Amino acid sequence: MKTTLEEISSVKKKLLVEIDPEEVNRKIDASYRELRKSAKIPGFRPGKAPRKILESYFSEKVEENVTRDLIAETFAKAIEQVNTAPLGPPLVEKEPLKPGKAFKYSALVEVRPEFELKNYIGVEVERGTCFVSDEEIRNQLDQIREAHGTLVTVEQDRPIREGDYAVLEYEGFEQERPLKDIRSTNFLIKVGSGEFHPDFETALIGLRKGDEKEINVHFEKDFRDSRVAGKALLFKVRIIGIKEMDLPELNDEFARGLGADFKDLSDLKERIKNTLVTREEERIDKEMKEALLQKISEHLDFELPQILVESEINLGVENIRQNLMRSGISMEKAGLSEEKVRNDLRPACEKRVKNMLILSEIANRESITINEEDLNRSFEELASSTGQDAETLRKYYEARNMIDSLRQKLLEEKTLNYLVEHAKILETKESGNNKISGSEKG
Repeated sequence: MKTTLEEISSVKKKLLVEIDPEEVNRKIDASYRELRKSAKIPGFRPGKAPRKILESYFSEKVEENVTRDLIAETFAKAIEQVNTAPLGPPLVEKEPLKPGKAFKYSALVEVRPEFELKNYIGVEVERGTCFVSDEEIRNQLDQIREAHGTLVTVEQDRPIREGDYAVLEYEGFEQERPLKDIRSTNFLIKVGSGEFHPDFETALIGLRKGDEKEINVHFEKDFRDSRVAGKALLFKVRIIGIKEMDLPELNDEFARGLGADFKDLSDLKERIKNTLVTREEERIDKEMKEALLQKISEHLDFELPQILVESEINLGVENIRQNLMRSGISMEKAGLSEEKVRNDLRPACEKRVKNMLILSEIANRESITINEEDLNRSFEELASSTGQDAETLRKYYEARNMIDSLRQKLLEEKTLNYLVEHAKILETKESGNNKISGSEKG
């Protein structure tokens, strides 16, 4: 077997393979011998049909099978001979198989790019200072209190106020054409929450039960609901009723009633503060790592293997599809075309692949690996956060072939932590404003 590797680009390689005529003939002969045992041909007992007769019936099928087997048997050896590592399945082109002739095929593969990596140790990066205000704690308390409140119908004849819950029916129109998916008969909306649209909710203030009104809303191009994004719609609205939230009194009894062994209101506030501090620390840490990685990658320019980019895009599209399905709608009903979603996802996915390749290269240089202890710790942490058994989680991941992807994620996290440990971190007074400054040493 002869092998040659041609360089198409920094990430695309073309593997040329030539298999000797003797090996081709041997495989063809073996295929016909095996075929003779089971072939049913009129006028011949099983195993007695001459080779020429078998060829007249099965030559095309034999050539197809031998071609497939030759490629399957030689590809891995050929890759090893040219010392390359494909990132995914090859794109194969083959010549016709002919007895007594060498068989040639080519395989186009993508590989990891080679790039010069330096200046990733000792990078200066700013880290915001964690600060949680009393107002944030009060807001969290209000949310908890509202979650335990009770919606009660407003019996008195009064207009809708901001903060009320309006029960209404509405229908949306675009240029006087009714939109079948933009309508509801018993819709509950908190006025002033911004959950629907600020202009729509503001127009409800002052209306009373039984009132009808036409409301014009111009939705922004980047509005979260793609069905109405960028459109100017008319809504015909009728108020069915008004509700308000009856909130429990915020005291020690309320705190103890929440469970979780809260002693009193002060204990509840302290735990809320601790939770907010943890969340803020995680956010600041994430932003710092993103800034650090950005500094390392911004001067690196190399070709990205499209097989990795497409894989990331496919994953993103599937996540969007699954999230929509959990809400009971499809991408089509949400007004999303897969082509547009893929185009929108591409820049972020390309950045993700670039960072992944950089971190992989650093991990390789610094001999950073993921061992069983790392895996076990990850499952224990996941079990703690989800309330599930660690061993059950491991079996779930193993059954779905998710261990390798988990290893990759843990390796990236471990490498990022290594970079942080060897970075020059400058604490700043403002949180959430992490900027990289100064020089770096590699």
